[in-house]
Amino acid sequence: MKYIGAVQAVVTAAEFDREPTFSELDAIALETPLIEADVELLDVQISLLDRTPTEVDHQRIRRAHRKVLAARRDLANQGGAAASVVA
Repeated sequence: MKYIGAVQAVVTAAEFDREPTFSELDAIALETPLIEADVELLDVQISLLDRTPTEVDHQRIRRAHRKVLAARRDLANQGGAAASVVA
């Protein structure tokens, strides 16, 4: 009997078991401020799931949302640099 699954695992393992390339690491480093801003916004939203938000909570949400928008703007404005890092 021939085991097909084991043969396929050997063929596909090389693609998934590799380390990220320098180009991929640079792209991740470029997006890190956006990732951190998204995480901060999610933290604020999660903390408010089980209670009624106060005015201070609304301010925290707006502040976190502005950080996300600013990080997205900065990333979009780096257009040429981002394209050269990803390529």
